[in-house]
Amino acid sequence: MITRHHNVLSMRGIHKYFPGVHALKGVDFDLRQGEVLALIGENGAGKSTLIKMLGGAHQPSEGTIELFGEDSRIANPHDAQQLGIGIIYQEFNLVPYLSARENIFLGREITRGIFIDKAEERHRANELFKKLGVSIDPETPCNELSIAEQQIVEIAKALSQDVKILVMDEPSATLTPQEVKSLFRIIEDLKKQGIGIIYISHRLDEIFEICDRVYVLRDGSHIGSKEIDDINRREMIEMMVGRTLENEFPKVFQEIGEERLKVEDLRRKGGEKGVSFSVRAGEILGITGLIGAGRTELVRLIFGVDDRDGGLIMKDREVVNIQSPQDAIQNGIGLLTEDRKAQGLVLMHSVKDNFGLPNLDQFSRHAVLQLQKEKSSFLAQANNIRLKISSSDQLAGNLSGGNQQKLVLIKWLQRNCDILIFDEPTRGIDVGAKYEIYLLMNDLAAKGKAIIMISSELPEVIGMSDRILVMRSGEISGEIINTQTTSQEAIMELAVH
Repeated sequence: MITRHHNVLSMRGIHKYFPGVHALKGVDFDLRQGEVLALIGENGAGKSTLIKMLGGAHQPSEGTIELFGEDSRIANPHDAQQLGIGIIYQEFNLVPYLSARENIFLGREITRGIFIDKAEERHRANELFKKLGVSIDPETPCNELSIAEQQIVEIAKALSQDVKILVMDEPSATLTPQEVKSLFRIIEDLKKQGIGIIYISHRLDEIFEICDRVYVLRDGSHIGSKEIDDINRREMIEMMVGRTLENEFPKVFQEIGEERLKVEDLRRKGGEKGVSFSVRAGEILGITGLIGAGRTELVRLIFGVDDRDGGLIMKDREVVNIQSPQDAIQNGIGLLTEDRKAQGLVLMHSVKDNFGLPNLDQFSRHAVLQLQKEKSSFLAQANNIRLKISSSDQLAGNLSGGNQQKLVLIKWLQRNCDILIFDEPTRGIDVGAKYEIYLLMNDLAAKGKAIIMISSELPEVIGMSDRILVMRSGEISGEIINTQTTSQEAIMELAVH
């Protein structure tokens, strides 16, 4: 067992300036040998900027970095790799059309003579997957893998390098409970080898389970560091958000009204199982289950993204014909997708343009876009939801995760949708931004909106739902009416048996 004595990383007086933004303000940061250090803070606190410096994507404007007792300059990602730093970013860095094997060894191919030794690469990839407790065919193209499987490939890619420092940015966000257990087992093995691990997560339960110490950033400044045994959940949240949150899940139970949406025997093309359920005005219906249970596939059918083989969709007790997302929007249905970057936003367009895209009919007159009307509507919605932006022309890709989620939401608020589907609404966003999303959901329910919330976060499902449906293998395996008396164990029982 490695004892944690000396620092493998010391950063001193780190400042980072971007145009109009002081992202890091004199930060001192240490990582010890063989420890798991939780790096936490709200979206926009400076966590990503700090780890991008370690990865060679950014350089400090001021300050020094010392690695293994020596002053170091990390000029580019290659330098970081050579110095023994591995980074698993939250947003995947995989080449979609290359296989899992090719992605793992990209730029570090194993050769025999002038040829790539595919058999040896395949063997090593299989060993890595076995170590992670999963079974993935190394020759499968990454664009054919699920999000969870792509995350596993990213982890395997980092572990395939001779790392001495490993940064994990939300590594468990898309993993099943069993895959998370495997991940934690790997982390424990890496600790024993003396590898220092920086673990970024918004899942506080994980931090208490796997981390040795916690380091908190807020608004670019170091707020404090504590051994994990010397801090509790409430103190951790207060350090992150700078205020007390009386209740992590501020659920308000509204008066439930008439049925707004009903689906009967809804089936995918080629699927044998049909799904039936309804959601009413003022209700937050939680849908949960393990990854691969069919939750996202279900709402894609409702929203007209995928073709269905049968079944009915009814809005306000009348059958509606939804063949495309445009049909769904016209019928007052809005979808906040699980992957907001790939499916919810056009990252290289401005925040205002993203807001306007599904609402062009509201801002056009005789086929001419009324730019001032679009801008004033955007600013009103942005102010209402406390969207943090520098201007309406800021690129969507430059927003923090929580603010990207808010941007997706105000597109649908502008359309005044009757039914809102939230697919993993708080994935990858901090506890403060989560709280604001929950308050917005309460507000929407109070206005008579019907809300479907898909989530893998069982505390969130229990804390914010009026009623819970559990899915397994493409069908509904159980319903929980009284959410105030249920438990995570009761939900998991329905999800796995």
